[in-house]
Amino acid sequence: MLTPFTLGAAAVVAVILLVLFTLTRSVRYVANNRVAIVEKLWSRNGSVPGGLIALGGQAGYQPEVLRGGYHFFVPFQYRIHTQPLVTIPQGQIGYVFARDGEPLGPTQTLASNLHTADFLDVRAFLLAGGQKGPQRAILREGTYAINLSQFIIITREQIHGLLLESNDRQLFSNMQEVIAQRGGFDAVVIKDRDDQIGVVTVHDGPALTADQIIAAQVGIDQAMPATFHNSFQDPEKFIAAGGRRGRQLQVLVEGSYFINRLFATVEMVAKTVIEVGHVGVVISYTGDSGADTSGEDYRHGELVERGTRGVWSEPLLPGKYAFNTYAGKMVIVPTTNFILRWDQDTTGQHKFDENLSEVSLITRDAFEPTLPLSVVVHIDYRKAPLVIQRFGDIKKLVEQTLDPMVSAYFKNVAQKRTLIELLQERSDIQEQAGAQMREKFNAYNLELQEVLIGTPRAAAGNDQIEKVLQQLRERQVAEERVTTYAKQRIAAAGERELREAEARAHQQTVITESELSITVQENQGKAALKRAAQDAEQTRTVARAEADRMRLLGEGEAARVVALAASEAQRIRETGLATAETIEKQAAASGGAHYQLTRQVVERLADALEKSGVDIVPRVQISTGGDGAGGGAPLLQALMGMLLSEKGTAMLSSPAANDEAGHRIAAE
Repeated sequence: MLTPFTLGAAAVVAVILLVLFTLTRSVRYVANNRVAIVEKLWSRNGSVPGGLIALGGQAGYQPEVLRGGYHFFVPFQYRIHTQPLVTIPQGQIGYVFARDGEPLGPTQTLASNLHTADFLDVRAFLLAGGQKGPQRAILREGTYAINLSQFIIITREQIHGLLLESNDRQLFSNMQEVIAQRGGFDAVVIKDRDDQIGVVTVHDGPALTADQIIAAQVGIDQAMPATFHNSFQDPEKFIAAGGRRGRQLQVLVEGSYFINRLFATVEMVAKTVIEVGHVGVVISYTGDSGADTSGEDYRHGELVERGTRGVWSEPLLPGKYAFNTYAGKMVIVPTTNFILRWDQDTTGQHKFDENLSEVSLITRDAFEPTLPLSVVVHIDYRKAPLVIQRFGDIKKLVEQTLDPMVSAYFKNVAQKRTLIELLQERSDIQEQAGAQMREKFNAYNLELQEVLIGTPRAAAGNDQIEKVLQQLRERQVAEERVTTYAKQRIAAAGERELREAEARAHQQTVITESELSITVQENQGKAALKRAAQDAEQTRTVARAEADRMRLLGEGEAARVVALAASEAQRIRETGLATAETIEKQAAASGGAHYQLTRQVVERLADALEKSGVDIVPRVQISTGGDGAGGGAPLLQALMGMLLSEKGTAMLSSPAANDEAGHRIAAE
């Protein structure tokens, strides 16, 4: 049974519990890594007249969020929804979906954020006319304190937001899947080594006009730099610059681009590469209509300037081009020589002749061979646009024009010749074909370089050509035999001469030795004769030289002797004169000439006796009886007597007598 005390205690406990409950409902703590979304349950201002967010203090979700710390509320008036902060990983993109705001316009796919790009301030977003639905602006890497009742943030890993309806998760999961399929959570990265470009398709904005198949490039006008859309990364500026939805003419090249894939998708295509030896003729599907630049003589279409619609008059030279293949077509035209082969078993490198086959002929003698041939063609790079404008591409030119023209030409040639003539006159036909067809090729802006004709072939199962060829072979063999026999006769005669030459060669050693011996002997005789002649000439030369030397010596000696004789004679004459004068004076001094003469004779005699060594007195003296005076020196005695006599004096006075006497004395 309850007592008053028990009832009082229960009331106190109830009051305490009520106070505690009230406190727990009026004081809330928000962690620093979370945000609190405030939902007002009731208000004197009533409910939100439209939309979700209560901007005027009405009941509903409030625009402001609460950050970390303790917050006090009126009890039973608010409900607090805490949510984690929204974090976008580095290099990724976050997509924003707004629950409240103005409705989208009839041409809009995404909500405009021209003045409402701040998703942190819901009140400012709504007051500035922010639109509901998926937004054009995206979130880059970072952490954001966002009111998740107004904005749903979709990332690759999760969906951030309050799920108010049961189907919200499915709705935003589908949106997440669409973005993932487009690769929308990552940046568009185009690498140099990939040689690719990005073709952009915009899904928002005004539609293209009826005469457009691709959106023109916008946002690059220098007069309005503020509208530049930064390669589709700023959708608002793209739309403000007049951009339209659809595939864009402008492409993305190497780099990284953070593009809202709900706004624009990117298709990667390969760059257009024009190899060396080729040019690219551009057929543009977009641009203004340009003036014709082909000239009055060209009647097969118009050529226009670059950037306008039509076939460009200037081809693109070798290189890599970021060419939008949706905006035009580029026809690659070879500028080096290429070969077209009329041969079903062979195809050229460019594949222009893959549908060509041998030319079927009918000769004058009713044979039906097929003729394989090759044609070497060159296209001037400046005339490439003319060729493409006229024929569309090179393969159509080959199949629709060159094939019938070449085939008809050789059919006409074959009808005027027999099969044998066709085989034998191949070189002449080839030369004539090159000269005559060159002018026809020039009419199509082509340059014919060479025509090469193969060997005519027979159709399958037809051996008539082979029979004709066999006859030609037999005829040729017969002609070769005739020539061979003639050559053999010549060879036989040559062999006979060879045998004679060999026999002569066997005896050639003896003949050569005898001829050499004769030659050696002749050479030796000539050498001896030459040496004798040289010796004789040498002797004559020496003799002449010796004679000249002797003559010169004789003349010199004679001149010397004459000079000596003259000087000696002069000396003797002067000496004689001086002697004579002396003698005369001596004689006069000694008693006269007679005594002087006697004295000279005696002196000479003494000199002669001294030189001859004759004893004046004989060593053996034999006496014969007589007186002793005459036996010893009869000659001397006689001489002395003569000198003393007058006769002797007269004789001595004569020079001749004087000399004779001297000689006699010397002899004795």
